[in-house]
Amino acid sequence: MTAPHVVVAVVIAAASLACASQSPHRGYEYMPDMARSVPYDTFAPNPVTRNGITQQMPVAGTIPRGFLPLHYSGTAADAERAGRELFNPNAHTPTTIGQGRRLYETFCLVCHGVSGDGDGPLVPMIPNPPAYSSERVRSMPAGHLFHVITYGSGRMPSYASQIPANDRWLIVGYVDTLRTRRPEAQR
Repeated sequence: MTAPHVVVAVVIAAASLACASQSPHRGYEYMPDMARSVPYDTFAPNPVTRNGITQQMPVAGTIPRGFLPLHYSGTAADAERAGRELFNPNAHTPTTIGQGRRLYETFCLVCHGVSGDGDGPLVPMIPNPPAYSSERVRSMPAGHLFHVITYGSGRMPSYASQIPANDRWLIVGYVDTLRTRRPEAQR
């Protein structure tokens, strides 16, 4: 073995031994405040913050992950505006239609019925919800339907807290298939 080979072998052996150490010592900490931060309790006083409390309000304009901000109110005028401005972000594929159908059966079927004719099991106890085959519902844009699911309409309550925004769009996609059926296929 030549001298350069011996040097390379020694360096590799030293590096291997250095990496194999089981020491609890972490070495140098360049930013110890990042490695060992003080965990304050949520509702405990905090000497570090300006107002002295640990739990702080989020910065203005902060949007939670997965949240779709809607700049509409629950009025009929905003429902019309949503119909003009909002469009279903999901493609109409067998997968999305199947997911929408599953969600429809969970949340909507009890009032609107299996085929969307407004003949669900709760109809004897409440006035008939509109059938999807009616001209009024057939002419509603997808954004309007999304607004109705989000804010409610008439006796229908808001489902914004129960159904995430993307799932509401999946339901709209499935309702589109129900309301665009040919009349003879509806019976």
